[in-house]
This record gives sequence, structure tokens and C-alpha cells, in this order.
Amino acid sequence: MSKKITLEKYGTDIERLRNMRDEDIDFSDIPKTTPEFWANAIIRKGLKPAPRKQQLTLRVDNDVVEFFKEQGRGYQTKINQLLRAYMDAHQIK
Repeated sequence: MSKKITLEKYGTDIERLRNMRDEDIDFSDIPKTTPEFWANAIIRKGLKPAPRKQQLTLRVDNDVVEFFKEQGRGYQTKINQLLRAYMDAHQIK
């Protein structure tokens, strides 16, 4: 290969990428998206950023963890939602 690498640190030929036309980009490894893919998307433009979550270590009975894992993907989010519902129900107003 005779092309000169313009950015040695990353091994990327930046000049070649800058000059590349949209038609020359290979998208064959990127799956097409469908309306179903975007059905539950949330647009956050103009809204406050989503609050960050805190990672913690929590000891939970094994059968409880297995119960939630059996529910499928998002089991940690479900646990968080249940904890939030409990918190909301028990807050002093």
C-alpha cells in the first residue's frame, strides 16, 4: 500500500476520509432500521438530561434475582422501578 497514513497515532488516513463521497461509504454491515425499531425512541432535545444512576453493590437473595432475570432483558430497570414505586409510596408529604 502506498497511501500515506496521515494520523500515525490511530493509523487512520484522515485526508482520504475527508475526501470520501457519501456514495463511497460501505453500509453493508449496518442493518436497516424499521419503524418498530424507533417506536419507543425518546427525543430529549430541549429537555433536562436524564438523571445519572449510581452503581452500587447490593446483596439480594438468589431466588429474587433469578425471578427478575427470568423476566428477560431490563430486569435491573424493573427492580429500579419497583424500588422507586416503594420510595414514592412511603415519602412523607
